[in-house]
Amino acid sequence: MAAQRIRQLFEMADEIYKQDPMMSKRYIYLARRMGMRHRVRIPAELKRKVCKECGAYLVPGSNCRIRIKNSTIITMCMDCGCLMRKPFSKTGL
Repeated sequence: MAAQRIRQLFEMADEIYKQDPMMSKRYIYLARRMGMRHRVRIPAELKRKVCKECGAYLVPGSNCRIRIKNSTIITMCMDCGCLMRKPFSKTGL
């Protein structure tokens, strides 16, 4: 039940981001709190859409920059300047 609500909050954050980025940040805050309260993990594909420093909902080209360098995906939050690195392998391509 909590996992469904977390996904729903992420969808709402995605829909409202263009009108009100601060409201989307609030939805992400609520989703993270709900996950902690009910001990439910946020799925990896959704976790990548959140800045670990400021908690902003990341939209590529709008408030984050994504680069690929040496088999690493580097995501930079344009709000706070935080860099997040995720390794990936080229063998799956």
